[in-house]
Amino acid sequence: MRYSLQVQYIGKNYAGSQIQFENGKEIETPTIQGELEKAFRKLKIGSNTENNNRQFKTVFSGRTDRGVNAIGQVIHFDTDECIVASKFVYQLNEVLPKDISVSDLEVVSDRFHAQKSAIRRYYRYVFINRKYKNAFDGDLMRVKFDVDIERMNRALSYLLGEHDFSSFKNSGTLNPSKVCIIERAECHRLGDRVMIDIVGNRFLYNMVRTIVGTLLEIEGHHLEPEHMKDVLDACDRTKAGQTVSPYGLTLMKVTYLQ
Repeated sequence: MRYSLQVQYIGKNYAGSQIQFENGKEIETPTIQGELEKAFRKLKIGSNTENNNRQFKTVFSGRTDRGVNAIGQVIHFDTDECIVASKFVYQLNEVLPKDISVSDLEVVSDRFHAQKSAIRRYYRYVFINRKYKNAFDGDLMRVKFDVDIERMNRALSYLLGEHDFSSFKNSGTLNPSKVCIIERAECHRLGDRVMIDIVGNRFLYNMVRTIVGTLLEIEGHHLEPEHMKDVLDACDRTKAGQTVSPYGLTLMKVTYLQ
């Protein structure tokens, strides 16, 4: 039987969402997947009496990097057991670390795949726009110069549609495809916090953080918003801005066909 599960986490203490391997061996570093599967084993979920050697595995909707958070990460897993949702979610949350939680357990079709069935992903990046620090800023990046929300939205508008996003891709992307479809890209201010929302069918490695870095380069150097289009059209990573801190980035939601 296949189940889907929503996962929330603060990524600061983890080396990304996925278990990592080197030369075929698992690297002993804390990951969201590793902690989840450890918790599953504590609850004895995923065992198979016919094949005790079967390796239990959780499949994520997508990889998030070291330090990136999630509110709407989705995983799926297979088990022979019939799970009572309310009891299972409660028990799993009790044994997970305090910076990881789960919700919304559902039975899904065997054809459902957390990654391959997803049609849309929504990320939000948040930074502080203030000259002086505040003890409650946490790990959020602080931008000292004033940013113009209207100009930033004009720059983001050039990303809408289907494009080659090579300019915003850092090395390390295993998937050779560099084309993404961006449905929504906009920002707004709430007090001294600036929130940048980007929704697309898929994202390249560090793509959102590099887009934010390019936005800040445009604002910090008083470039025209059209500079974003020039960077996009160049398909050249050296033309884009820096890849900003991961701590302000959150995977908000993953959407599937009903």
